[in-house]
Amino acid sequence: MVAEQYGVLRPVGSSERAIFLIDKQGIVRYIDIHEVSQQPDNQILLDCIRQIDPEAAAHEPRGKQPVAVPLPHGGIVMYCTAWCPDCKRARQWFLTRHLPYIEVDITSTPGAAEQVRSWAHGNLTTPTFEIDGTIITEFDEPRLREVLEVND
Repeated sequence: MVAEQYGVLRPVGSSERAIFLIDKQGIVRYIDIHEVSQQPDNQILLDCIRQIDPEAAAHEPRGKQPVAVPLPHGGIVMYCTAWCPDCKRARQWFLTRHLPYIEVDITSTPGAAEQVRSWAHGNLTTPTFEIDGTIITEFDEPRLREVLEVND
């Protein structure tokens, strides 16, 4: 009902990926609607929340920033998230074909989201694959078959 009221209900009965930030007075201060397969930039959301409610920044945890470690290279590396439906399909695709891969969660691995954006023209697209230097953005089965020389 809320998705319908905000105009983001899809004909199939689910909503678009939509974020609405509403201030304490009930005024919508930020709207972000994009593809379900794309994750919003958390930094943009946090900055917007800080602008809407400066007191919120005072309650943010302080501590060490994660230390950046080199991202993996070589073989099959899948940059993904836990929630992405295409990432789940890709995991199953690799499992079914007994293809070993390294999984990098872009939400918790420092530098991973930035790397994906650099490959996907500024977009945070998951899954994104690096296969021995070849980059594939999105779960493109024909392209994966071609690069991995998989016949099924």
